[in-house]
This record gives sequence, structure tokens and C-alpha cells, in this order.
Amino acid sequence: MIRSKILLPLLGLLTGSAAAAPAPKHDMFVAAAINNGFVVGSKMVTLSGLFQRGPDNSFGHFGLNFPFIVSLAVDPRDARVMYAASINGVLCSTDGGQNWRIGTSWDMTEPKDVFVDPHAPDHIYLALPDGIAVSPDRGRTWPRRENGLPERGKYMQAVRVDRTRAGRALAACESGLYLTEDTAGSWRRVFASAATVTDVRQSPHDPRLWLATTQSDGVLASHDGGLTWKKFAGLPAAEAHYNVAFDATNPRRFAIGGWTYGVLVTEDGGETWTDRNAGLPEGHCVFRVGLDPDNGRLFAAVFKDAVFASDDFGRTWRKDGLEGALVYNFHFVPKPAK
Repeated sequence: MIRSKILLPLLGLLTGSAAAAPAPKHDMFVAAAINNGFVVGSKMVTLSGLFQRGPDNSFGHFGLNFPFIVSLAVDPRDARVMYAASINGVLCSTDGGQNWRIGTSWDMTEPKDVFVDPHAPDHIYLALPDGIAVSPDRGRTWPRRENGLPERGKYMQAVRVDRTRAGRALAACESGLYLTEDTAGSWRRVFASAATVTDVRQSPHDPRLWLATTQSDGVLASHDGGLTWKKFAGLPAAEAHYNVAFDATNPRRFAIGGWTYGVLVTEDGGETWTDRNAGLPEGHCVFRVGLDPDNGRLFAAVFKDAVFASDDFGRTWRKDGLEGALVYNFHFVPKPAK
């Protein structure tokens, strides 16, 4: 009897260890402004800028306390090297966000996105209100690379580099989608739009599959690496879709965030779509969605309310932190190799 009483707890411990979730392979970062209720002249202290999710699932602020940091990129060779798009230009850090310097000049402000070429990490792409700049030297200089972009209509919301080929990138602009295959030496338009393209992303499963969201042209898909594009049927298009997220754990699942439509999801590769807003605050003004590549957890940033999380792809939601925040972007960065 004594032996059985000892063995049963031991077996329980062993079973629990075997069932424990694997260690996450990515760090979660959020670019957000928490200034709900703040007015000029107020003595209220708020924290804004960059947040990292910790082991206890809380969000810890790091770096500058600044409300207009909208995007983050990390050098895949050294996670301490960071680039942040802010209203003042690009902020650069080489010590994991403890110290920052402004890398761009006075004529490159209010960028919407920053992205590091994973195959040529010295090259950093910067989406600007009046075009694009590409640093060839880890943020020391930022020459403009706009050959092929229109004089008007190059306001850029997002830029993404093809994960399979250095120097190949797609840019989301107010006049459509533009492609470069020579590190922004030249651009050509691959989709013309009268409505701003708000986001563009590449599938983590199939590098030929790209998705893009627009303000009033619906949601677009390309199955040939961004060369040609087609709208998804069955999706509303009158109002803006803000961003798209792929589920790295399931190639058939995507999620879209929008102010009017909230969270829209597909679980069959875009054949059918469902809104998953039950459980979100009334009005479900979703500014961004994100999907954790480690476990498929879906996040929705409800405007100046909080980040909400779902472990069943939006069927149920729970409040998950950053209350009162305007979330600009979710970023999931591979953890450094030990």
C-alpha cells in the first residue's frame, strides 16, 4: 500500500511532464499606444511603444515610451539588432531596445512599416508616405529606391520580402501592389487599385501564396508569387480590411481584421468565410489580428479596448491584456538559437 501511494503521485508528475506544452519558438512583440483617456496637459502617465509578452503571458514595456511606434523588425542574425518604424522615422537599436537612435533624416518621417530581408539582413526596407527607402548597410544610410513607382499614388502601407529569394519584395500602396525583383532597383505594378492596399503577406506554408487587404477592393490572393491577383468571392468589400494573418499551424486557416467587419476567418483556404465576433466588445472595431505561429492562438486588437485572444480560432474570446491600447501591429519573431 505504501508503494502504491508513492507511485501514483510520481506517475501523475511524469504524465504531466509528458503533456506539457513545448517551449515556444517565437517571441511575441506588440507595437501599441496606451493613451485611452489621456489629454494634453494631463498628469496621467501612460506607457506606449513596444511591448514583449513574457513567460507569465503579461506584456512588458521596453524601450522608448513613445505613442507612435507602429512596426518592428529584428535582424535574424542577432535579435539585439532592432528597427522600429515611428512617426519620427526609423529607430535603430543594437542592444535589444535599451538604447535607440534615429537612423533616417528629416525628410523620411511617418513610415508605416519596416522589414528586414531574411536572406540579406543588411538590407532593410522602409515603407514611407511618399515611397520607399532601402538601407543597404544595417540602417546607416537610407537611399530612396522608387524607380517604377508613380509620382502620385506611392503612399505605402506595408512592404514584405519574399522569404525564398533575397531582393524580391511586394509593396502595398495607395494605387495598388508593386513588385521588385532586384532589391528595389526597379518596381512594376502587379495589381492596380483605386483603393489603398493596407497589407500584404506571404504564406508560411506555400511561398507562392500571398494575400493582401484593401480599403474598398476586398481581399486579394495570388497563387503565383504575387504576379497576378484575384479577389476572394464571398467577402464584403465596401469598407476597409486592415490586415491579414496566416495560421502557421494550419495551411487552410487565415484571419482578417477590419473596423466594420471585425474578425473574418476561413478554415478551408478561402472557399468560405465566417465572422468570429461573438464575445468581442460591441462594435468589434478590430484594428489588427495576429496568429501565434507556435500554437495557432488568434489575437484581435479591439480599438482602445484591449487585446483579445482565442484558442479555438475565434469561436470564443477572452480579454488578454494591453487594456486601453491602440495596437498597430503584432510581431512574432523566432527566438535566438542558444
